[in-house]
Amino acid sequence: MEALVSGYGSDEEITETKQLSQSEEQKHEQETEEGDDEEIDINGDVFGIKNSIASSEASKSKIPSIKLEKRQIVSIPDVLPSTEDESSSLILRPTDTEMNVNVRYSDMTLPKQGPQNPFSSRKLEKMNTLNGYIEEEFMTDVDFNQQQRTFHVLKYAKNPSILASTSENPSLNFVGDVHAAFKNGGTLASEIRITKAAQKATKRKRHDKGELGIFDEDEDEEEEVQQEDGTTDPKPKASSSNKSREYKGPWAGWNDEHIEPVGPDEEEYEAARRASSAASAAKKQFTSSNQAKREIAYGEEKSTLHAKSLHDYQGRTYMHIPTDLDTDLLTTDPPTECFVPKRCVHTWAGHTKGVSAIRLFPGSGHLLLSASMDSRVKVCGPSISEGYCRLSILTSLNYAQLWDVYHDGKCLRTFMGHSKAVRDVTFANDGKRFLSAAYDRQIKLWDTETGHCVQAFSNGKIPYCVKFHPDPEKQHIFLAGMSDKKIIQYDMRSGDITQEYDQHLGPVNTITFVDENRRFVTTSDDKTIRAWDFDIPVVIKYIAEPAMHSMPAVGIHPNNKWLAMQSLDNQILIYSSDSFKQNRKKRFAGHTIAGYACEVGFSPDGRFLSSGDGNGNMVFWDWKSCRISKRLKCHDQVVISHAWLPHETSKLVTASWDGLIKLWD
Repeated sequence: MEALVSGYGSDEEITETKQLSQSEEQKHEQETEEGDDEEIDINGDVFGIKNSIASSEASKSKIPSIKLEKRQIVSIPDVLPSTEDESSSLILRPTDTEMNVNVRYSDMTLPKQGPQNPFSSRKLEKMNTLNGYIEEEFMTDVDFNQQQRTFHVLKYAKNPSILASTSENPSLNFVGDVHAAFKNGGTLASEIRITKAAQKATKRKRHDKGELGIFDEDEDEEEEVQQEDGTTDPKPKASSSNKSREYKGPWAGWNDEHIEPVGPDEEEYEAARRASSAASAAKKQFTSSNQAKREIAYGEEKSTLHAKSLHDYQGRTYMHIPTDLDTDLLTTDPPTECFVPKRCVHTWAGHTKGVSAIRLFPGSGHLLLSASMDSRVKVCGPSISEGYCRLSILTSLNYAQLWDVYHDGKCLRTFMGHSKAVRDVTFANDGKRFLSAAYDRQIKLWDTETGHCVQAFSNGKIPYCVKFHPDPEKQHIFLAGMSDKKIIQYDMRSGDITQEYDQHLGPVNTITFVDENRRFVTTSDDKTIRAWDFDIPVVIKYIAEPAMHSMPAVGIHPNNKWLAMQSLDNQILIYSSDSFKQNRKKRFAGHTIAGYACEVGFSPDGRFLSSGDGNGNMVFWDWKSCRISKRLKCHDQVVISHAWLPHETSKLVTASWDGLIKLWD
């Protein structure tokens, strides 16, 4: 700060410094002239060594003795003087409005007092604006709130930058409405007291309450009074004086009060009438839709046969396995060699929304069971020859239909069942019964031939997957993966829950039986794989790694040795079915299924691994080399499920969210 003041000093100080510099220059010239007059003895001392030694000794004798003194450390920095006589031209009074010196921008960023802080240069630079300099003022919260309230109420407040005692212009003592400030004498809003006369003048006045006991009769009604002779005459009405003295009490109106009748005009009345009629129509539609979508309790399911007869001329039903085909559907041996399909040979378009799952009839595969998001369940026979197809449809109107496409395409049977979208379906070993799990929290057991709902199961939670026990002796037991992180075991003979497996931390997505049906493997949204012994609710194998993703679909190899698990990080991982260890040599990638539970399948001979993807493609990998054999465009949306026909070499059924089911060959 001293450097700043010295840079902008007064004129007297400048003249004093000039005189000092001139006197020093004169002394220096005299010394140089005396040095020139001295002559050097060249003969005695050629190189001037003696002269230099003598001059050095003389200079040493001339040097005064210096006393070293210990300097005192002063912690108080130098500050600018506060009086006007000692201040420089940079120090201004609070009342000054002009500065006669052009101050550099770097000097304006210096602190007002004390040494400069090297760490707050940016803060000081921000305080200089185009309109002036930002000053930090200290004010208590009480004073600030008082001034703020005064400014909001009376439109003026004290100027915090100017002291009233030092200001020559009284108008600068206030900001805002200066005239109101002078009128009120600068009084704060909290100090103003309103007189009773002003309160009475500004108070709203009401009508007189009237006298108690005097009432005004209704002008339309006439009260009759019975006379002494038995006749009745109208009672005389009250005079106008009584009307003025009528008792009104606290209901008396205000003076200068004008009450206008409020009511809708013709346009508003017509708009309200139209809105009311539209609301009533919407209510009726909502009621009818709720009636249609309400949960169907057990015993309310219905089945209607639309054909002339349930049996044909030979006494066979649609459950009969066809024997008039080139392919033997009764054999249990798979084809010796399978190939990748190339073209679409048939399309079923019975669903109005996306298909969620398809299942083939056990053994023969001549019927196809499909679950859809439009609450439909279909049972269809693949078009093996001449478009042979049978369909069973459970529609959004809670009914199922059975179609005969091979003969005349008529509807054979109608079922009534679920009220919401069907999540999963599964056949029993013999195919005579199947389970359907829907979002209406119901699991229902159906008779495939007669269409009757045999049983209904529910624990109040949404079933995500259902699976019959594969053993022929345990066909009365099935497992269901629920949304409440549990796996529930039902006994259909009693209809009760016989076991619960509750180790998962998320909804259960898949259930797969392994090890000759003595164990089963489950996957969940908790990104873990757990293996269980049947009927023992204790985990025997727990697989969880930090890099693992959720695996919503699992497929088993035809040799029952490997499990193919669809991981949501766009790859298929292979695990052993006996030790549940991952086979890191086999990894199938190249498809995009992130966010979709696309099912995994194997060809009947186990040569190809197949899976749908999110772009509507079917991807086929070679099981041995783990390379993509073919990528087939099948649907417009995600291919969520597919199934290989067990007795065909290259026939495949695909289901997509576009509502179509296609047969490929």
